[in-house]
Amino acid sequence: MVIGPRLDLRQTQSLVMTPQLRQAIKLLQFSNLEVNAFIAEELERNPLLEREEGGDGGYAERPAPDQVVPAPPEQGVDLAHLAAEISTSGLLPSEAASPLDAESAEWFDRGGAADGYGGLGNGNESGPAGGAQGARGGAPDFSDDERSIDSLAAGPRSLRDHLGEQLRLSFHDPAERLIGAHLIALLDPVGRLSAAPAAIAEALGISLARVESVRTRMQRFDPTGLFCVSLAECLAVQLAERNRLDPAMAALLDNLELLARREMRRLMEICGVDAEDLTDMIAEIRALDPKPGAGFDEAPATPILPDLLMRAAPDGNWLIELNPDTMPRVLVNQGLHAQILARTKRGEEARGFLTEKLQTANWLVKSLHQRAQTILKVAAEITRQQDGFFRHGITHLRPLTLRDVANVVEMHESTVSRVTANKYMATPRGLFELKYFFTTAIAGTTGESHSAEAIRHRIRALIEAESADAVLSDDALVAALRGEGVDIARRTVAKYREALRIPGSVQRRREKAEMT
Repeated sequence: MVIGPRLDLRQTQSLVMTPQLRQAIKLLQFSNLEVNAFIAEELERNPLLEREEGGDGGYAERPAPDQVVPAPPEQGVDLAHLAAEISTSGLLPSEAASPLDAESAEWFDRGGAADGYGGLGNGNESGPAGGAQGARGGAPDFSDDERSIDSLAAGPRSLRDHLGEQLRLSFHDPAERLIGAHLIALLDPVGRLSAAPAAIAEALGISLARVESVRTRMQRFDPTGLFCVSLAECLAVQLAERNRLDPAMAALLDNLELLARREMRRLMEICGVDAEDLTDMIAEIRALDPKPGAGFDEAPATPILPDLLMRAAPDGNWLIELNPDTMPRVLVNQGLHAQILARTKRGEEARGFLTEKLQTANWLVKSLHQRAQTILKVAAEITRQQDGFFRHGITHLRPLTLRDVANVVEMHESTVSRVTANKYMATPRGLFELKYFFTTAIAGTTGESHSAEAIRHRIRALIEAESADAVLSDDALVAALRGEGVDIARRTVAKYREALRIPGSVQRRREKAEMT
């Protein structure tokens, strides 16, 4: 046996994650908002990319990157200036180089931002000294102001601004205003005080009675129920505003924990009312706002824009298309690339920079096109598999896994998972995330599998249809489902019922008995 160094030649295969491949994978799992943000960054970094405006916005008519016809540059584009910016932007090494074939006087924009003016004009070259109307620095009046009044609209007021205005109108004593301002500063996001009144009085060095006097008046501010220390007090203030805080209602507010446990019989004894009156009192409490301050400082909910649109075709099939409002279209301006390259005398280094940007732009366009086609392909297969759901409802939702779709579309399960993540489809039955259509299978007594989501829907329907004298237990639910051909265990029924936030049969029987 010889011990020593030696040189071997081996041939192996390995998958290398190139930066372009990582970019394609990221684009596949991005939502439409993330894709638009990513493209906006690329448009800032790459001068050869441009967003296509207008058109139908679809991807079906997009040419391949190698079929893009070089387009002439837009009017008004100073190619020499743009080439100079590329050379001096810091993206290339800042070594000495010959200037571009453009005079420095051509780079100066008289009447523009470099000349002390910030607005866009109509092309008049009058300088600042002339002060002529219509200069590129802007007109001296607002006759040509194209801004609409919508751009000047004030944003929503915060809760503290809303309360501060009421404080100034309600209190004239400077000391009471100071106490009120301190109370406003101590409000939590839902509108309750984050400190006890006694601690507030001690911190301000005043009596508790004076703090309570100011706090009581401020509890009637709009919205009613602020500056309380508990949920019961918040509800009591709102009921008092409606003149509905009678002794029975006060007793109910003092025993909200019994209401949470649904102990209706004991509540009827404490409040001294019958079942009908207790039902009306509970309905009044449910109509109140337990968090009166939560609706002010919340950010407006962002509406979900579907990535896919589905509609019925005249022949009875389904048509699926990409939403043009969420699918960005970017093009490669190869004509601009060619003309900048012809005017650039920087040498191989500048040409290499432009070539790299061209390759990056072509790859991005190709990745976006491939992403769109992959989403359409997966969505079409999901629609084919769940055709019964779209035609007849949730009871016909089939069990479906990522592997089932991956085998048909000839992709890996991880690719299907990335495609269906954060993607939404607008259907005739509503807006659904693509992940919604993947559910586990529940075996049937006849050999046919059932979707877990459809079983949960059936359990809810059975419980909602039960009568007061025939409350279904979990065993009864199992028997009913097995009678419909679903082989399900009792613990699975209990798990689905708890996930639906439905109480057990004992609690439901007690509630129905007390309300009758």
